[in-house]
Amino acid sequence: MIDILLAGVGGQGTVLAAKVLAQAAQNKGWQVRTAETIGMAQRGGNVTSHVRMGSNGEAVYSPLITPGTADMVIALEPGEAARALPYLAPGGVLVTATTAIQPVTAALASQPYRAGDVVAALANSLQAEASHEQAAETIVAPNTVTADQDASADGAEGYPVPLFIPVDDEALVREAGASSRKSLNMMLLAVAVAQGRVPLTVDELKDAVRARVKPQFVAMNLAAIDTAVANFG
Repeated sequence: MIDILLAGVGGQGTVLAAKVLAQAAQNKGWQVRTAETIGMAQRGGNVTSHVRMGSNGEAVYSPLITPGTADMVIALEPGEAARALPYLAPGGVLVTATTAIQPVTAALASQPYRAGDVVAALANSLQAEASHEQAAETIVAPNTVTADQDASADGAEGYPVPLFIPVDDEALVREAGASSRKSLNMMLLAVAVAQGRVPLTVDELKDAVRARVKPQFVAMNLAAIDTAVANFG
């Protein structure tokens, strides 16, 4: 079972990203369930999508991910990454864009929120969690090789810990072209796949894009995926 939580701001395509991810899983014959929690999305509010995939042939009964159990959080905005962090399981993976979208309250304040501070806090939080896990492993099994000693040490779903992947989305957008910000959702999915954090191939992701995205936007999204893979593959 693989549980992935996607988080973003209204208009970023969080729900579409979840549909593409679910389509890719269905194409592999996995059972998959999804759910969305949508607040004032059309006014820049937060959007959260849950994707649960039976990657080992399991039946998936509930569409909602329990806090503290997500194998991965993919956030299209750093503030939303911080909001979604409680869902991440110990040893889980956090992939987040590093460019802030200022909410109205921050835009009106004398001190708008700074994305760099949020990203640094996320990194510190995950590192502290990893250190805590490693200390616990040492207490339970003092002769066990830790993640710092062996890069192949297993975390959630067999992946190493800690795993924090900040994505300079502004750089990717510049490389892919000015109109590609609308494809940021596909870029972050591609980063997760290219880094080996999702048990899908890039070609499987592209097939899902062709199946779920409107025809006039397919080429743009496929190009965005190629840009992300070239930088993070």
